[in-house]
Formats: sequence, C-alpha cells, structure tokens
Amino acid sequence: QVQLVESGGGLVQPGGSLRLACAASGGTFSRSAMGWYRQAPGKERELVVSISKFGVTNYADSEKGRFTVSRDNAKNTVYLHMNNLKPEDTAVYYCKIPNGPQDYWGQGTQVTVST
Repeated sequence: QVQLVESGGGLVQPGGSLRLACAASGGTFSRSAMGWYRQAPGKERELVVSISKFGVTNYADSEKGRFTVSRDNAKNTVYLHMNNLKPEDTAVYYCKIPNGPQDYWGQGTQVTVST
C-alpha cells in the first residue's frame, strides 16, 4: 500500500534551517502532485506549499523566500527546505499526495523553533 513517511524534524533555533523529507513507497510518485502541510497546537492544519504534477509550486505567502521544495526521484522523496525559521513555524509537518477522496498522508514530523 502507499505509505508516506516524513522525517527531518527537530529542534532548531530561530533563524536556523531544517530539511524535511517525505519518502513515498507503494507507487511511483515522480510526476504526482503533492503538498506540505503543518498543524500547530490548537490550530487547523494549513497548507505550506503545494506542487503540481508539472512541478509548479504554490507557497503560502508567509513562507515565500524561506521554504523551497525539491524532488529526488531516485529516492522517491520530496524535500522541504526551510530557512530562516521562526517560532511561528513550530508545528507538526505533514506531506500529502492527492488521491481523490482518499488522499495519502504521512504521520508527520515535529518541527520546533525555539531558543
């Protein structure tokens, strides 16, 4: 079955950087649309960035210039490069691949931005 596994989260100081990875298995996803989402305590899950099957990215306004996405098709993995992290970036980060009414979601990885 399709499985998405996020990794790369952790504790980082404000202004620091992290690279999250979303490794997919159970299918070929090199040309699939996908998205990175995050959910902070007490808040709704929100879109961070989406990427279309054509590779066109759509970033949330607050993340433009700080976050970028990339693919490593050999590893069937999508990355989220996060720079200049801020405390408000603290959240559990999830990746998603659309699949009609049954989207594929990972389990999430915790990102904490704090001194």
